[in-house]
Amino acid sequence: MAGIGAFLKNAWNKEPVIVASCAIGLLGFVLPFISPITKYSGMINSAVPYNYPVPVRDDGKMADIPDHPCEAKGSNLAWLKTL
Repeated sequence: MAGIGAFLKNAWNKEPVIVASCAIGLLGFVLPFISPITKYSGMINSAVPYNYPVPVRDDGKMADIPDHPCEAKGSNLAWLKTL
C-alpha cells in the first residue's frame, strides 16, 4: 500500500494533469455502477412493457383482460410514486 501511495505522490509531482485526467476517467467508469439512478432506471425499464396491447373489451370469456381499458390491471407501480 505504501508503494502505491509513493507512486501516486511521485506521479502527481511530475505530471498532475495526467493523474487528474486518469482519476476523472476512472470516476466516469465507476460512477454508473454505484449510482442509485442506475438501479431505479432498471426497475422502471423492467416494469414498462416494450409494446402496448390494443385495448380489448371483455366479453365475459376472457379472465385476463380487464372489463374496461382504463381499469388498472398488472404490476403495481406504487414504488415509483415514493421516489
